[in-house]
Amino acid sequence: MSFSDSSYSRDEKPVSLLWGCELSSARSSHTFQVPEDWSCDQQLVLRTICLGEAARDEFHVVEVTAEDSESRTPVPLATLKPSVLPMATLDGMELSPPATFRLRAGSGPVYISGQLVILLQSSDEDDEEDDEEDDEEEAVEEPPKKPPKRSGAQKGSSAKKRKLEKEDELRNSLAPKAPLPSKGRGAARGRKAAAKK
Repeated sequence: MSFSDSSYSRDEKPVSLLWGCELSSARSSHTFQVPEDWSCDQQLVLRTICLGEAARDEFHVVEVTAEDSESRTPVPLATLKPSVLPMATLDGMELSPPATFRLRAGSGPVYISGQLVILLQSSDEDDEEDDEEDDEEEAVEEPPKKPPKRSGAQKGSSAKKRKLEKEDELRNSLAPKAPLPSKGRGAARGRKAAAKK
């Protein structure tokens, strides 16, 4: 089963735990295994392998053996040397327990780190609690939205419009009812005559 897929069934909850080990001349192998009473799917996802600061400038070869495979042939993970390659990224390497890591060459220390991903079977009670939380989230109502407030610029512009409309009405009411004669010869005489009346 691959844990890289994001499609878990509803009754499985993925749990990720930090995992790491140290290999050195004092302890050249480490077996990764989980307790037998854990009846769930597990996967070890390796992230990095690096040399410690006390590592000598020599080649350090780390290999892994998958215990559940038929061949049980050790596979080299990395060959590290402080002056050349002190660290390697192992993104995407997934192992099923049990697996044994061994420092085949070099004195170390070499640090291997990763994540233990466990798929826990959720109980019916957990599902009910999740459903209740979903219902509560849906029941929360948003407060009613207030109409947008007009900014000062909008208020001022509408007040200016009303003022201009009133001035136009005032001009129209004061304007003479009879049209003035058009400009040209005798236009001045027409104005004088209109003023005398």
